[in-house]
Amino acid sequence: MDFKYVVSGRYSCKKFSDTPVPSDKLEAVLMAGRLAPTAKNLQEQHIYVLTAPEHLAKIDAVTPCRYGAPMVLVVAFNRDNVFVYPGGKRDSGIEDASIVATHMVLAAYDAGLDSCWVNFFDPDVLKESLGLPENEEILMLMDLGFAAEGAGPLANHNRRKPLTETVTYM
Repeated sequence: MDFKYVVSGRYSCKKFSDTPVPSDKLEAVLMAGRLAPTAKNLQEQHIYVLTAPEHLAKIDAVTPCRYGAPMVLVVAFNRDNVFVYPGGKRDSGIEDASIVATHMVLAAYDAGLDSCWVNFFDPDVLKESLGLPENEEILMLMDLGFAAEGAGPLANHNRRKPLTETVTYM
């Protein structure tokens, strides 16, 4: 699929069918995350693939934003394996995990899947509920699957500010 089509056509799906995600499509999504650049190539991301009803129920307990997706990817990163930037005020954890997640949502669309980036949840509550390691921090949840009939982008999906409002040449 043409990259311009992928970045313009991908949207946050808010209504999923119960059709399972084929393993080859999931692998393409996970591989895109694996290939994403990270600071110093530390690859501190950890992706949890949730499909079991008991795990999806834990997602439902922390957010109303699963939208019926048959699969949720939990994108986390190892806080003990991040690059600390000069000055010690920032590290690469959140941005590296964000790059990984962005690669995966775009790869999902390219593979014919729909997704939704979810950050409306308490990551500490979910981390405890799932029993994740102490050194990991959850960045986001990715609903993954096929859109249900009638699903589509929000009305404001194609509304974009002109570049003159978001870019400054210096």
